[in-house]
Amino acid sequence: MKTFLPKVNWDQRKWHVIDADGAVLGRLAVQVANILRGKNTPVFTPHLDAGGFVVVINAEKVRVTGKKETAKEYMTYSGWKGGEKYKTVAQLRERHPEELIHRAVKGMIPKNRLGRVLLTKLKVFKGPKHPHAAQKPEPLKAAA
Repeated sequence: MKTFLPKVNWDQRKWHVIDADGAVLGRLAVQVANILRGKNTPVFTPHLDAGGFVVVINAEKVRVTGKKETAKEYMTYSGWKGGEKYKTVAQLRERHPEELIHRAVKGMIPKNRLGRVLLTKLKVFKGPKHPHAAQKPEPLKAAA
């Protein structure tokens, strides 16, 4: 048996815009990760980049459920001894709300070279404006 390798045409990549206003973070991240990987296309192949581009707007209005706003912590490490820093969802939302969605999606894609390429196709913006209008992104409804 031969493995079928679809032709992935770079010119036919679709651009999608998703409004994160009121969307639950995890459900939104699953939807975005599936589009980035190309799982919504008929030519999905696990080891190929067959997905489209995703623009997420209103990142600061994304919702988290339960006590995650104060209890969930994100850790960064400088590489130095004692260089761990922890931030809650509320603190991260205040300074860099785009990072909430970016980290959630990053955890749902492969941890390899392909995953790093897929993450470059994710564009997250605070507020309703984005500079990708020339690509004519089609609006998608965020998962509730």
